[in-house]
Amino acid sequence: MIKDPVVALPEAEYRRVWGRFYEDFDFRPSMSSFEWPAIKEPVASVTWRLAALDDDPGYERLDRLVDVIKQGLTSCVGPQGTLLALDWQHTSYRFAPQEVGGPEQPAWPLSPYPDGDYCIYLTEDFRLGSFGHPWEESLCLFGEELLDVTCAEVDKVLGPPIRRSGKAVGSA
Repeated sequence: MIKDPVVALPEAEYRRVWGRFYEDFDFRPSMSSFEWPAIKEPVASVTWRLAALDDDPGYERLDRLVDVIKQGLTSCVGPQGTLLALDWQHTSYRFAPQEVGGPEQPAWPLSPYPDGDYCIYLTEDFRLGSFGHPWEESLCLFGEELLDVTCAEVDKVLGPPIRRSGKAVGSA
């Protein structure tokens, strides 16, 4: 448990967490579509294109997507758990999801929607989370437990996925 609901990762920990993410997920940041996806998507993963949000003038679908992911992550870590919120080449955080986002609580750090850079939520053991790719305009959720509580609703918001377990859906 952490003392404050949201804390910026100190430099040494920031380097350690990002180093592990690069290694565990074979992270290859690139704006080139020839390099996508930018991670080795885990076996238990589903990836959607974010194009369904392009025609969302009131941000209703985006808000629903963000709520589903936040609720899913919160339920998966339990009442005492913490998450890492990683923003590529920017400040990253550790936070207690049960203690943020409510009335008179601090806001969630970052968003699962990749708004200009990679945005990643991870459990401390890296077993589940989300990976938002800003240039592919995609969102990957991974970890069986998270997929069980989010997939049906994410499908309703974004439509059918483009990849499952790192493999294109519908390809021969």
